[in-house]
Amino acid sequence: MFSGIIEAVGTVGQITRQDDKARMRVDTDASFADFELGESIAVNGVCLTVVAAQENSFAVDMTTETLNRTSFKQVGENSRVNLEKALTPSKKISGHFVTGHVDQVARIVDIEHKSGETLFRFEHPKEQSLYIIEKGSIAVDGISLTVFDCVDQKFTVSIIPFTLEHTNLGDRKVGDAVNIECDMIGKYVVKACETLLGSGGGKSAITLDFLKQHGVV
Repeated sequence: MFSGIIEAVGTVGQITRQDDKARMRVDTDASFADFELGESIAVNGVCLTVVAAQENSFAVDMTTETLNRTSFKQVGENSRVNLEKALTPSKKISGHFVTGHVDQVARIVDIEHKSGETLFRFEHPKEQSLYIIEKGSIAVDGISLTVFDCVDQKFTVSIIPFTLEHTNLGDRKVGDAVNIECDMIGKYVVKACETLLGSGGGKSAITLDFLKQHGVV
């Protein structure tokens, strides 16, 4: 479990693809070290297991499912990636609960630099529309963010200068793919509504309009 508060930005030192799997080495600096074999680290919001480690680098294996569902299918060496170690009982939860299980890949369709903020607009697959709601939480490449202007399978986030400087968003450009994970609480709400309010038998009748009509959102 993670919180979506990025602790460091690493660099993909090596990625070796074979068949439908891959091993990736991530290089870090001294501020993000002391890796344990078997521990979970969120890399661009994807929960991955450390399978090898040195003082300032760690390696992870990625399966077919991980490559197909995330942006790592296109990531190359020297790419900068957001890093967060798993939560412990003593850590502050300044963001929201993030599992590291990516839902889909979204794409940047617009970047607008303004005074004191940068607005990123993303386009996402239609099936995620139900879970992306105004002022709700979302993890974008592992960064806990608040969404707004959720229209036509797109949403916008406002990035303050600190976040732009301390994550890989500063490297992003229009057209880039990012990993998105919708708020897990929203997923449970939708699942509960399907069970309690759904018509049953066949495809679910739960939609965003349905949830609004019943006062859920």
